[in-house]
Amino acid sequence: MKSTHIQHLYNRIGFGITPKEITRLSKKNKQDIVDEIFSTSEKITPLKIDTSFLEDVKPKDLKDRDKKRELQKINRKKVNDFSVAWFERILNPKEIFREKMTLFWANHFVCESRNNIRFIENYNNVLRENAFGNFGDFTKKVSKESAMLGYLNNKQNRKKSPNENFARELMELFTLGQGNYTETDIKESARAFTGYNHNFYGKFVMKNKHHDENEKTFFGKTGNFSGDDIIDIILEEKQCARFISEKIYTYFVNENINKKHIEEMVSVFYKDYNIEKLMRFILLSNWFYENVNIGTKIKSPLEFLAGIHTIVPFNFERPKQILLIQKLLGQVLMRPPNVAGWQIGKNWIDSNTMVRRLRLPSILLNSAEITYSDTGDEETMVSDLKSKKLKRKAFIKTKVDWNSFEKNYKTTSNKELISLLLTNKILPGTRELLLENSNIPKKDFCIQLMSIPEYQLC
Repeated sequence: MKSTHIQHLYNRIGFGITPKEITRLSKKNKQDIVDEIFSTSEKITPLKIDTSFLEDVKPKDLKDRDKKRELQKINRKKVNDFSVAWFERILNPKEIFREKMTLFWANHFVCESRNNIRFIENYNNVLRENAFGNFGDFTKKVSKESAMLGYLNNKQNRKKSPNENFARELMELFTLGQGNYTETDIKESARAFTGYNHNFYGKFVMKNKHHDENEKTFFGKTGNFSGDDIIDIILEEKQCARFISEKIYTYFVNENINKKHIEEMVSVFYKDYNIEKLMRFILLSNWFYENVNIGTKIKSPLEFLAGIHTIVPFNFERPKQILLIQKLLGQVLMRPPNVAGWQIGKNWIDSNTMVRRLRLPSILLNSAEITYSDTGDEETMVSDLKSKKLKRKAFIKTKVDWNSFEKNYKTTSNKELISLLLTNKILPGTRELLLENSNIPKKDFCIQLMSIPEYQLC
């Protein structure tokens, strides 16, 4: 398999690849490489943090206002801890493709819960566990998760006063896409999901006295439907397979939809909604490796940071400042902007984030510091904090493992480094400038490469 294609593959299913791995994999054919990718991501390693503080918490504790306030404060701190742990997992994934798929599904089945770490930790691991499973089963599990029941108000969905939030987003954002259902479908679907709730510990509970047992008419079918029945009826719509195929294509292949490719994906996915089969089909398709799809995707902030880490491993001296970096770049784990999630592609880039992206490799890898205003509207990047004013501001510092970089790229020339770090076309002027500076130390040249606009693509 060609080196360029291996790079492209690992940029999309993970966060880049080292020269040593490219050399090893180049001796294999496409089928064997794809098989290996799925094999190494077959295992499921749940992401856990210390939540022992919840062990002695009882429902009655929430009736005490002061105790409740204190528990909420601890929970919010733990949610931030989980966000940091997730980021560190992304930088050092064992099951690479599973983690990339978890990131994808987190921006599809969007959910947020800042006041209960147990609920959101369980939810995140449901995404991880079902990343390659059956989409129908996956959707049913999501509908019953305590974090989602709270986020889209389905806990308040009762037969005498239906709440339509979850029913609407189920179709608009999770399964069919806008315009492929009616307002009546939303109302009837909401009735089917009445009574969904959970206990104090987050376990799903069906409140039968709040469930509407009367007949509902949904997509032309009539019956005493439950929430699971509604999802089964949605899955019968080929539009569901098409909507998910388009979402996956946009994320893993190209923002510009190729209808022929989508229909090929639909023919695979609609049969049994097996996510792994669909992803195997994509990665084995010849069109996945066409030039039009290589180096055309704008990296998300997390892909950008993880990609730098793959080339030059680094660690934050103060791990919680990971959240600050994510905020400055516009993507904070566990904090989606809204129920629709982050808009990808060109939406990642504006005048502020572009400047930050271009400067960040130097900041992260040169042990320089970044200071920022209290409002977060702007930041000044410096390597000298002698000013008392600057000292009062927070700053970020990292520990960089240049030894790993030197080991991985020991036999790589600066000119060869260009093609290893960039899979997209480079503007003639940029290439000329890079070649003029190709005699500088490899570390400096690497930082220079990651600080050009072309590095924003993968």
